[in-house]
Amino acid sequence: MNSLRLILTHKRYFAPAYAFLCLNFVYGTWAIYIPQIKDYLGINKAELGLAIFAMALGSFISLIIAPSINDKLGCGKATSYGIAALCIFGASPFLATSFLALSVTLFFLGMAQGFLDVSMNATVAQMEKDDQVTLMAAMHGFFSLGGVVAGLGTFLITFFDSALLHISLMIGLIIVFNLSLTRQYRDIAAPKTQKKDGSFSRLWSLMLIGMICFVVMGSEGAIVDWSGLYLEEIIEAPEYLLGAGFLGFSVAMTLGRFFGDFLSDKLGSEGVLSLGTFVAFLGYLGVLQPNLNISIAGFSAIGAGLSVMVPELFRMAGRTKHMSPSRAIAMVAGLGYIGFLTGPVILGFTADFYGLRTSYYGLTASIALIGLIALALYFQAVKNKRDAA
Repeated sequence: MNSLRLILTHKRYFAPAYAFLCLNFVYGTWAIYIPQIKDYLGINKAELGLAIFAMALGSFISLIIAPSINDKLGCGKATSYGIAALCIFGASPFLATSFLALSVTLFFLGMAQGFLDVSMNATVAQMEKDDQVTLMAAMHGFFSLGGVVAGLGTFLITFFDSALLHISLMIGLIIVFNLSLTRQYRDIAAPKTQKKDGSFSRLWSLMLIGMICFVVMGSEGAIVDWSGLYLEEIIEAPEYLLGAGFLGFSVAMTLGRFFGDFLSDKLGSEGVLSLGTFVAFLGYLGVLQPNLNISIAGFSAIGAGLSVMVPELFRMAGRTKHMSPSRAIAMVAGLGYIGFLTGPVILGFTADFYGLRTSYYGLTASIALIGLIALALYFQAVKNKRDAA
């Protein structure tokens, strides 16, 4: 919990943590109004799906262009611009009057989100290097906390007369606080790399990290979209408990990230990845059991295991010496986003042909596979330390 203490007692570290919170706060506020916006525009589920895909496409495109902007401006200044873009485009979907307008506004909101995602992670990665601190997992904990805060906004829907008023007030709060906070990290920038080493060995190491991120974020997406249906069809849970799996997953994810930096200091990045995949694997075994309580506990264990992995993968990417942190993080994040987008789709097709339980067997096998990769990285790290000694 040392990282959380640093964040809460030092304005320098709280500032980027607030950026992490704001990113998911804006997205979560949009998410709770999706049913209202769908009904207001009179669009069907397929059109809504296409509009949301436009947001995902915008995020993915921004991952391609963000590293160059970060290298030119510096990741700290880029983060402040990313927050500004998030505020500008955050309210735009609530102004849409047609399916086309919604798709366009969500595309630009997605671009703002993706750009801020890369920039703030690169900023924290550089801050860890400059200050010799471990903060990344706790920062992602604030991202998860932003979703929780946005979710609590559900209770405000009946209080506000309009969704636009709600999101406008939220964005106003973000702007006011960031006026003083962004100066804490605006000057942070990664040193210019004299030479980009594109050797196979270094790119392969980064690709392995990206592969792990692909499976981890793919699993997150699958649980977000399919956990309720799994409990309903396979476990035959009562209706009031259909969201229990996702709730347990989300709470464990948030809490786990606040402890992740402590584990990283004790075990090292490779050790955290190995432990995380092991806990998630046990969680999947629990989910597959034909018992409601064990299955819900399994979803919670998956959240705990996966919680520390994405922050650690971004931390490892940010340490790359022969590539700027923003480029390395964008590469890993790009593969992760692909997993997050395609994971639920792949699981859906598998469920349609072979059944939902079989799909979860596939997820279990995927976690086992990246567990072996994480273990190989761990033994390689141990060997490198031994050789260096």
